[in-house]
Amino acid sequence: MHTGGDKLFRDIYPFSDVPRVIVTDSIFAENLGKIYMTDSTLREGQQGWRPFTVSECERVYELLADIGGGGGVASTEVFLYTEKDREVASRLRSYGYEHPKPTPWIRATLSDLQLVLEHGFDEAVVLMSISDYHIKFKLGLTRDIALGKYLEVAERAMSRGVVVKASLEDVTRADVDKVVIPFIQSLMKMAEKHGLPVKIKLPDTLGVGLPFPYIPPPRGIPALVEKIRRQTGIPQEHLEFHGHNDLGLALANHLAAWFHGAASANCTLLGIGERAGNCPLEVLAVHYAGVKGSKGLNLKALPRVREVFEEMGYKIPAHHPVVGRNAFTQKSGIHVDGLLKNPEVYLPFNPETVLGTPFNIEVTSYSGRAAVLYWLKTKIGLDSLGKDDPRVLAVYNEITRIFERDGRSEPLTDCEMLELAEKYFRGVIPSEARLRLGCADTGSKHASS
Repeated sequence: MHTGGDKLFRDIYPFSDVPRVIVTDSIFAENLGKIYMTDSTLREGQQGWRPFTVSECERVYELLADIGGGGGVASTEVFLYTEKDREVASRLRSYGYEHPKPTPWIRATLSDLQLVLEHGFDEAVVLMSISDYHIKFKLGLTRDIALGKYLEVAERAMSRGVVVKASLEDVTRADVDKVVIPFIQSLMKMAEKHGLPVKIKLPDTLGVGLPFPYIPPPRGIPALVEKIRRQTGIPQEHLEFHGHNDLGLALANHLAAWFHGAASANCTLLGIGERAGNCPLEVLAVHYAGVKGSKGLNLKALPRVREVFEEMGYKIPAHHPVVGRNAFTQKSGIHVDGLLKNPEVYLPFNPETVLGTPFNIEVTSYSGRAAVLYWLKTKIGLDSLGKDDPRVLAVYNEITRIFERDGRSEPLTDCEMLELAEKYFRGVIPSEARLRLGCADTGSKHASS
């Protein structure tokens, strides 16, 4: 049967870069042309994990600037409540970076707004709880009184030249028709009076949003975003989505919000935030590059996320996408065999060219002869071997015995693999291999058993 030639979809999967997002609908394509990210690590991250020191805040900010200082990460939220918070805000502003712009996050109170005014900020994220769950049970107010308080703070801010980004907390459990839409319209009229833009942030506070267009508001993110855009006329670039990951859909909901007309995606590094966290900025950055290319982003800075946060004591799951230690590591024999034949078989893109991170293997009892061969080729340089070489089989059989005999569960280290290789490839292993792999001269208990 003749089925035609190879179909590798190079326009979608270039391998030398991240997979491309191809959109055929002109409306969605136009929406995606305006997308960008904002950050909340120094606000939500400190709330959800632990307080950062001043120097840690600076280091996180420098990392954000390295990742998205070209405009991909437009701003980062900061507190102003304590002396430390204010020192952090001052230091970040002293960098003079256009992006990410340090932007204070405050509650909708006049006393909080006074902090913004005293420190000369021209924009603020203002928390305005919008669902009846929050208005009734948390604030103990009626809708009219709560919304009136929010509008009073917004009016004062705008009258002093401060752009308001209204963060409509718990919007995915709010009355969209009778509360959300009319309130946004009131804010827009107020902003027009003062000659300022107004920005709207849509927090899916409990992570209950769904990314499917056939789910109605308030839970359906596509329908919620489209309805707000359609009924208020707010510009796409002034609409932001902030998703939580309680039900595992933060990333999907952010992508849905982008597609359906919210240009800004508010994330945190590693998704660190309240409860199950938020959308991980470093993962969304890869999708951003798939949509718009890497303009405004430095994807090679993403591996530093792991470095910075591990040094701060954060334990990153090995299987975390993009930056986890296992993200580009293969263990099974089938996968390693695929890598031997062509890395494209089991990698979505080449992490070495995109991120500066090499892909790797780890050897376990399930890795097969392919892993032994791959290790010998890549770590030792024995390129002429094949899987049927009896020495390869001997190393594999000994690996199997190690796991069966000792009940071992962790992969073999490079040094343990070197011990086995030296046992069965006498006179073949280059003398400098031990030094290059960082292995001491003491023998492995497994190789000498």
